[in-house]
Amino acid sequence: MPAWGWVLIAVAAVALVALIVMRMMAKRKTNRLQEQFGPEYDRTIEGSKNRRQAESQLAARAERREQLDIRPLSAAACERYEAQWTKIQAQFVDSPQAAVAAGDSLIQDVMRDRGYPVQDFDQRAEDVSVDHPQVVENYRKGHELAVASANGKGSTEDLRQAMRHYRALFSELLEPAADDPTSRDRDEVATNDRVVR
Repeated sequence: MPAWGWVLIAVAAVALVALIVMRMMAKRKTNRLQEQFGPEYDRTIEGSKNRRQAESQLAARAERREQLDIRPLSAAACERYEAQWTKIQAQFVDSPQAAVAAGDSLIQDVMRDRGYPVQDFDQRAEDVSVDHPQVVENYRKGHELAVASANGKGSTEDLRQAMRHYRALFSELLEPAADDPTSRDRDEVATNDRVVR
């Protein structure tokens, strides 16, 4: 076989190996994003043109989140916010629409206190989806129901559901250091250490 034939075979082999490596890296990225974002991964895939675009969006969210100074609440702040939530729930009996609006406002206060930007709802939901992918959809549904009610298109049952949805995120936001990346990393290392031993 001439030398150029061997060169051609070598180039084809290198290209094949490169393709295999690229696919493995893409699969690893997909698995990491699925694990990190849970149901939010599936939601983003459904709302995008293709998997690559969706995964780029999720990676950008995670990168943006890393730039934020998200911090846990003090014990006193948690108690104060819990007391406010209890008052809002009691208010629901007499004024459901006002209670839902107050609940939404309280969640924004908690998020602001934690370090999340709160100017735009969609951005808030994306930011919180990185740390709380299991309940961010509750937040979206609660907000949707609250907006519909404010526009005169919701029932008391819709408002009750909005409060339940808001409560799911509210509870997670009050968890101490649950979304602190360094504590997540420490927990993961501790878990891996136990598995290895």
